[in-house]
Amino acid sequence: MAVEQERDPFTGHLTTGHEWNGIIELNTAVPKVIYIIFAIFFAVAVVLWILLPAWPTGKSFTKGLLGEDQKTDVAAALAKAAARRRDWAEQIAQKPFAEIQKDAALMSAVRDVGPALFNDNCAACHRRDLKGQKGFPNLTTDHWLWGGSPDAIFDTISYGVNSANPKSRTSQMPAWGRDKMITEADVNDVVAYVASLSSRAPDGSSSAVTAGKAVFAANCAACHGENAEGNPDMGAPTLRDHAWLYGGDLATLHETVWGGRQGHMPTWESRLSVTQRKILALYIVDMRGKAP
Repeated sequence: MAVEQERDPFTGHLTTGHEWNGIIELNTAVPKVIYIIFAIFFAVAVVLWILLPAWPTGKSFTKGLLGEDQKTDVAAALAKAAARRRDWAEQIAQKPFAEIQKDAALMSAVRDVGPALFNDNCAACHRRDLKGQKGFPNLTTDHWLWGGSPDAIFDTISYGVNSANPKSRTSQMPAWGRDKMITEADVNDVVAYVASLSSRAPDGSSSAVTAGKAVFAANCAACHGENAEGNPDMGAPTLRDHAWLYGGDLATLHETVWGGRQGHMPTWESRLSVTQRKILALYIVDMRGKAP
């Protein structure tokens, strides 16, 4: 409730005449130091208005006596960075891979730019750690269908796999069972034989493995080789190790032989520059065995 203005007996200040729950509000003056601080801040603001760009004038703004322009500064910094980038980018585009790999400065640029370039374009399929997933190969190993040298990887990136590019890598696993090129019994036998090559079958001398070896020689050796060692020229993998693009268990092997595989990798020739593709190839080779 409102009360008559009176002087506080303890501080000597007048009250405002208001009371809240027994607490009487004092009518104290603002400390002089606050006015001084406000005055200093105002003076600084006036100086900055004069020295720096500050006030809009319709189509433009006041430029300030110092001529500061952050937009121009940023543009100049970007131009300088682009010039530095242009220098090493041109070297990467022109030099052969072996020479680039021996140049510490160029490889430093590859390691700086490569991760972002890979994550933006390749990680969706091969994952950020380069270890791939079902149907997309692990790039941190030495298992490569068309070779794992920088030149070979560059060509694969450029032309793609089963893509529309006329130079595309081509890799087709026929649907031997679904298209009735061999019988279901033959499919089962050749699966047993292939599994035995990588110690996935319990008995390598079983009748199914023996029969499967004959089926393999008649139908599969043309691409995978007589000893199933693979053929990089045809993109046919070796079947004697434990690196499997789709899986090497018996069920998945049967699925592969029965229904075939037609993997796909887009062509990046028109989407990435020569420099970008070379950086990717070098980055992948550099990361081989280093990925966590």
